[in-house]
Amino acid sequence: AIKVNQVLKAHNDYRKKHGVPPLKLCKKLNRGAQQYAEELATTRVLKHSSESANGKCGENLAWASYDQPGHFTAMVWKNTKKMGVGKASASDGSTFVVARYDPAGNVVNPGYYEENVLPPRK
Repeated sequence: AIKVNQVLKAHNDYRKKHGVPPLKLCKKLNRGAQQYAEELATTRVLKHSSESANGKCGENLAWASYDQPGHFTAMVWKNTKKMGVGKASASDGSTFVVARYDPAGNVVNPGYYEENVLPPRK
């Protein structure tokens, strides 16, 4: 089973590798992520929330990887300070995990990626 602290540790391991400060769990983000994970488990449709779409929070709906740069950059975004995690199981046994970030990353302004997504340390 996926545990919130495991998700936080995985994020912070990648953040450390990229020389950015660790994230802290936020109860409010946890609640929102949990509610949305339950909604996804009910509908069994993987799509970003309206909160994410309107910029209120950053959001990942599945494990990030180097192969999915938008998810990865949200995870290591230097200016992001807090995260929340929610998970829920659907009736078919599939699991939905939601990670939310505050402040949201992936800001498309000149220089923001260079300032916030640092190369991995050697």
